[in-house]
Amino acid sequence: MSTPQPPTTQPPAPQQPAPHWQAAPGPSYTSPIPVVRTHLGHALASEWTKIRSVRSTMWTLGIFLLLVIGIGFLVAAQTSDSDFADVPYTVPAFFGLILGQICLITLGVLVIASEYGTGMIRTTFTASPQRHRVLAAKLMVFFAVAFVVSAFAIGLVGLFTASLHSEPSSTPWAGTVVMGALYVSLLGVLALAVGSMLRHSAGAITAMLGLVLVPAILPAFLMLSESMRTVGEKMMEYNAPNSLAAIFGMDTENGGAAQLGLLAGLTAAAIAGAFVLLDRRDV
Repeated sequence: MSTPQPPTTQPPAPQQPAPHWQAAPGPSYTSPIPVVRTHLGHALASEWTKIRSVRSTMWTLGIFLLLVIGIGFLVAAQTSDSDFADVPYTVPAFFGLILGQICLITLGVLVIASEYGTGMIRTTFTASPQRHRVLAAKLMVFFAVAFVVSAFAIGLVGLFTASLHSEPSSTPWAGTVVMGALYVSLLGVLALAVGSMLRHSAGAITAMLGLVLVPAILPAFLMLSESMRTVGEKMMEYNAPNSLAAIFGMDTENGGAAQLGLLAGLTAAAIAGAFVLLDRRDV
């Protein structure tokens, strides 16, 4: 006869840990760092810090001032009172702007295309995920810098020219300071928009130089043909050198408003394209 075995007891099952997605009970953590809602002002401050701290800005704007003021002073020193009978005292600045506008075009491209070239644009968009805010800040900061520097250079040349001549000019020249600075600044903004779309410094600068130089050279060949003469004449009227000449009163029939309006429309279209492509493409 077998001896009955004592009943066996099962050890208690170990408790399963809580799933990792469930937070452990306890007091919530509050960061001591204040959280501030970002806005356009922060983006403007960031872009202002960038544009004034890189050496390319100092070089391009320095060369721009040297060309506009230097050439303007040299031309003004060779003029007489009779030369300003029907043109403003800012005309000598026109000759410097013909070359100086290339500096603003180059700077406009570098403001954004250089970040794509170095990869720093990823850091910029990580810090400010609202891409449209970044592009808007770049456009506003660059335009303000370009306009102030251009107006200063043109106005200084006008004051220097006026100081060399005893008779006041019969043509007011304050408007040419504003319109001339606005024209070359819009060219720089157009270059910035093109740089945003192409994302390549050399390609964007080449495209902008073609946009400025080709309409100034091609009409001479187009007007050799009777069928293309009208196109050549319009291109001659609205190219950059002749547009600046009209703004500075060297074309008495046109004050440059039509040329400035065309450039403003072209710049607005390029900015719209830059905003559309900015949201559709990855970095």
